[in-house]
Amino acid sequence: MSQATAPAFVLGAVAGFTAVLLNRTTILIERIRSLNEIADYDAARSHLKSDIPRLRQRVNNATFLALLSGLCTAWLVVVGFVSALFRLPPFGAPLLFAIALFLLSGSIFRFGQEVRMGLSEADHYR
Repeated sequence: MSQATAPAFVLGAVAGFTAVLLNRTTILIERIRSLNEIADYDAARSHLKSDIPRLRQRVNNATFLALLSGLCTAWLVVVGFVSALFRLPPFGAPLLFAIALFLLSGSIFRFGQEVRMGLSEADHYR
């Protein structure tokens, strides 16, 4: 039970980070929808539609990695409890923990890239 403390904290961090990512995803989806509503004959704003592929690229990567990290961490907690139940050594627990942290780090890195893209000049339009 005491060995489940670290994975439980990581799982809580992943859940909080995933909530932030999903909020950001919602904002990007709303922006894509508003760009799709621009009529093709609106010459003043139709060029803004060219930003849609870049916005779609920004939506998925960090969230997917964070969800994989949460899944790996949940499996780590399950392995810990099952090994404690049957009084076995927690086989694979260090590897699962390392994979979960690696995936979380990748998610944070991709989120950093997404934030950098969001602050670029291309996003400052009206």
